[in-house]
Amino acid sequence: MVDTKTKSRKRKSALRHKRLPTGPLGGVQLLLVQPVENLGKQGEVVEVKPGYANNYLLPQGLATVATDHHKRMIEKHRARLATIHKERLAGFQALADQLAEQSITIEANANDEGHLYGSVGAAEIVASLKRINMTFTPDQIRLEGPLRELGLYTVKIHVAQDILGELKVWVVPSVEDDAPTESS
Repeated sequence: MVDTKTKSRKRKSALRHKRLPTGPLGGVQLLLVQPVENLGKQGEVVEVKPGYANNYLLPQGLATVATDHHKRMIEKHRARLATIHKERLAGFQALADQLAEQSITIEANANDEGHLYGSVGAAEIVASLKRINMTFTPDQIRLEGPLRELGLYTVKIHVAQDILGELKVWVVPSVEDDAPTESS
């Protein structure tokens, strides 16, 4: 006689390890709920490796299983999704335009010839942007290399998919605290 608890455990574990539908290339077919950089846009059916699907896309809520029902729902709501996407892009474009009007100043230690003792990188730019209430991550800053000299630089910032903003960054020598003070 089989124990009923054993049956229910087997049934639960079988439901937990349900296999995801595979695509023609042997990967897992998923429907993207959110746009994922270097993978696809919202509403697209993509094929990815099972580990990427199980460990990142599904737990983060970026994708769902590409069933016929989900595909029909996307087709039905594609026009509404397009308007939502246009609104989001307009917001990101406005942010990029706002960035173009901004300029930040970063103080750095430099020698008399204008060469920095260190360098200015993405982390310093993000910290300066945070002071003017603009939040970005260091991986959104697109530098061609670290800034090693004093001067004005135009830095590209990846605002969203296909939208790059430009920011003017002034690298100036730091004001020395040892400067003589005027006394009367």
